[in-house]
Amino acid sequence: MKLGIKSVTMDDIATQLGISKKTLYNHFRDKNQLVENIIKSKIAEDRNVFQKASLESINAIEELFMHSKYVIETFKAVNPTVFHDLQKNYPSAWQLTVNHKWDFVYNQFLKNIDRGVKEGIYRVDIHKEIYSRMFVSQIETIVEGDVFPWPEFKYETVFLENFRLHIRGIANEKGLEYFQDKILKN
Repeated sequence: MKLGIKSVTMDDIATQLGISKKTLYNHFRDKNQLVENIIKSKIAEDRNVFQKASLESINAIEELFMHSKYVIETFKAVNPTVFHDLQKNYPSAWQLTVNHKWDFVYNQFLKNIDRGVKEGIYRVDIHKEIYSRMFVSQIETIVEGDVFPWPEFKYETVFLENFRLHIRGIANEKGLEYFQDKILKN
């Protein structure tokens, strides 16, 4: 995640792990399989963190904030070339990330909006499919780096601004008051 995928060889990985390359190949057919397994593991971790935040948060805004904090922390540790490497050189692993965003992440936002409306902190007239698609699209835009090139725009700064924009668009007065008092002040 620090150096990018393409620049790290199987020899580098074996050396870092303190094992022989042969031992590494006993576990993984090739680098493609290794990369796919890493992505699958990361997706499973994302699901667990998101679901835990959904259960432990006191309301939909805090839940979305917890999700956003996790994403920010994750992306801070990743070299932007990782995404380019995945897309260009590991299409099956890249497709796993695309499917994850447009299935799991999208549906998490739908559920979050339903929760916020039920809790009386989101607007009742919200078009949840549009907002959920916009949010996932904004994440893609941030990750792609064309609009917000790194290091000029740090991931954490752009994600935080995106979160603020999103909340201001979906929250009602009660939700905005909570957002300003509990989230922004902390």
